[in-house]
Amino acid sequence: MKFAGKNALVTGASLGIGRAVAIKLAQQGANVAINFRSHRDQAEEVRAEIEKLGRKAILVQADVSDQKSVEGIVAQTVRDFGSLDVFVSNAVYSDRERMIDAEMEGFKRTIDVTMWGAFFGVRASAQQMVKQGKGGSIVVVSSPHAVIPIPTAMAYNMAKAAIDHMARTAAIELAPHRVRVNIVHPGWIDTPGERKFFSENQISSGASKLPWGRMGTPDEIAGAITFVLSPDCDYMTGSTLTIDGGVSLPWWSNRDGGEM
Repeated sequence: MKFAGKNALVTGASLGIGRAVAIKLAQQGANVAINFRSHRDQAEEVRAEIEKLGRKAILVQADVSDQKSVEGIVAQTVRDFGSLDVFVSNAVYSDRERMIDAEMEGFKRTIDVTMWGAFFGVRASAQQMVKQGKGGSIVVVSSPHAVIPIPTAMAYNMAKAAIDHMARTAAIELAPHRVRVNIVHPGWIDTPGERKFFSENQISSGASKLPWGRMGTPDEIAGAITFVLSPDCDYMTGSTLTIDGGVSLPWWSNRDGGEM
């Protein structure tokens, strides 16, 4: 019960990694504000799961690319729970096209949600934590895309690289207030969002070629995120935890799986 008495806000918490994080935090004692934009039914399911655990849960609908809306869900969390102690920036959007062919509305939307949405959330939650004067813990869910220039994903690559540096800058600015800010890089994770880009056959075939031979699960990433958020990592801030099954390794150079 490492989060007993703590109150958390998780963006993009109706599906995938965000859903798993919200439930994992509740399993360890936290009350959780569940942010969603359009998947209300799934968000209601997450709330029901959390309430079964005996924790408080609220739904806070917002498009994270809108600053006022993000500030509003932070304020709502505080009104309902009394404080905000833990924040997880998880909500993302991504369109995939080669840069020269990219439809600019989707390109800009990817940056607005993935970069500005993360910044608005970190800023608003940090303001509240500093005001409370008792510290806090923030995790920014980023990606190996921040360092690997994956083709057809320029906007997403740009946004993830930006939020990594944003999080490290926030970490050093907030250290005097004992607000920790860390980054988690999940690899290729089996989430509903992946079906936007790949068929089941493509996912199965592609996953088998990865160094670990499979995709990761949302629950595995949630375990890593809650560990980083927990008091066990009190001396950790401005750091990046990669949990990607070896995706960031030069796996393409070891085609036969044997010695290079």
